[in-house]
Amino acid sequence: TSPVKRGFWSVHHLLGQHFPPPPAEVAELPTSEKEAERTIRQLLADHVAQPQCAMCHKHFDGLGLTMEGFDAIGRSRSVDSAGRPVDDVARLANGETAAGIPGLIRYIDQHRRQDFVQNLCRKFLGYALGRSVSLSDQPLLDEMERRLEQNEYRFSVLFDAVIRSPQFRNQRGSEHSTASR
Repeated sequence: TSPVKRGFWSVHHLLGQHFPPPPAEVAELPTSEKEAERTIRQLLADHVAQPQCAMCHKHFDGLGLTMEGFDAIGRSRSVDSAGRPVDDVARLANGETAAGIPGLIRYIDQHRRQDFVQNLCRKFLGYALGRSVSLSDQPLLDEMERRLEQNEYRFSVLFDAVIRSPQFRNQRGSEHSTASR
């Protein structure tokens, strides 16, 4: 598994946070847990002891470590591929501790809900419209967020908000422009 990749993916794709690429001289972690003499957690601790690395990694490594109870294809596990016990308890960016996926969900719900909802709305709208979200879409995004909150975060609310929007109803695809000639 790769707690760094899992954590980065989570913070980027679920919470909408962006980070610069790592410096070129950063050493890669071992690709296999079996090849490493120490656990991934121990290797990460050394890695983030460097201030230039810690600035970004403090935001996502903990999220990835909460997923260590699952292997690369999502099967539950209690030991890593080298036979060492898995520890899925992690300190998160806000200093709190989260244990496994339930702890990660609780953290997002209690501390990052707004980030999650905003990012979900942006991604959903972009997908539904088949284009990048633009500044002119902000009122619709605000409406989507407001309606989600008012309706206990039911996913169906997103569909309704988007299909009733002028952005969705008035879009014209390439087949429309060639058919009207």
